[in-house]
Amino acid sequence: MNGLAGLDLNLLRVFDAVARERHVTRAADRLHLSQPAVSNALGRLRAALGDELFLRRPGGVEPTALALKLMGPVAEALDRLAESLAYSAPFEPTTSNRVFPMVMSEYAEAVLAPALMEHCRREAPGVLLAIGHADRTNALAALESGALFAIGVLPEPPTLYTRLRLLPEAFMVLMRQGHPLAMGELTLPRFTEFPHLLHSPNGSRDGALDEPLRAAGHPRRLGGVIAHLSAVPAALKRTDMVMTLSARLARGMAGAHGLVLRDLPMDVRHTRLSLLFHRRFEADAGHAWLRRLILSIAREEA
Repeated sequence: MNGLAGLDLNLLRVFDAVARERHVTRAADRLHLSQPAVSNALGRLRAALGDELFLRRPGGVEPTALALKLMGPVAEALDRLAESLAYSAPFEPTTSNRVFPMVMSEYAEAVLAPALMEHCRREAPGVLLAIGHADRTNALAALESGALFAIGVLPEPPTLYTRLRLLPEAFMVLMRQGHPLAMGELTLPRFTEFPHLLHSPNGSRDGALDEPLRAAGHPRRLGGVIAHLSAVPAALKRTDMVMTLSARLARGMAGAHGLVLRDLPMDVRHTRLSLLFHRRFEADAGHAWLRRLILSIAREEA
């Protein structure tokens, strides 16, 4: 056989079901077909490809070497086709069971995800938000790999992507109760006298404050770099480190963990979260619904 010429692509659905189930009867149930219909389809596919594809064994079937080689590409092709057809279909939030893969920075997830999931549970209870991690180093790669949205403090994307700016953000300083900087005027010399804790999921040692502090003649000294925000409160309570964090997150963390919150002793250009997505999804009804919801929540949080 020469490539796909003459092959009924519906046979690939049968192949995929048998490959997933490793059982002809269960594959038939999965496809809502009769067992003879599935067996007939397998016969046609075996003849077309010149291979047995599945060998009988106790309790089911076992794929041949060719079938093992085909399983991944066939499953991926069918999944992508199903996604493409879903994107072109009308979207009804109340009845949809669509999965929306997306990636967020840890900060974006902490600020936006709880409200986003609350709204989805109320408006679209069958929808699943599948959120992975991304930052400026891997957001575009995540979008190229299937994520529908990337949200974070992200660089300007290529022209194939749309960028919507979300929350403007200021900075505040966190420290433990009784810290020497908790009282008195917080000047730049005092601020940089103590070691700083940096939140950096990708391991970078350069944060948003480092260049402004160097330019002001008061470079800071890092006392620690931490990958996850969940470890921040305990790290600050056990040390004399201070931490500069986005104001929304800092206020919540101070209130929840009894930390001291102070204004940053210098003017720093506010950062802003961005929402990135590929332009091919602009007309996708489900995508449009979710991005409107994200923008609405961002406005509420602003």
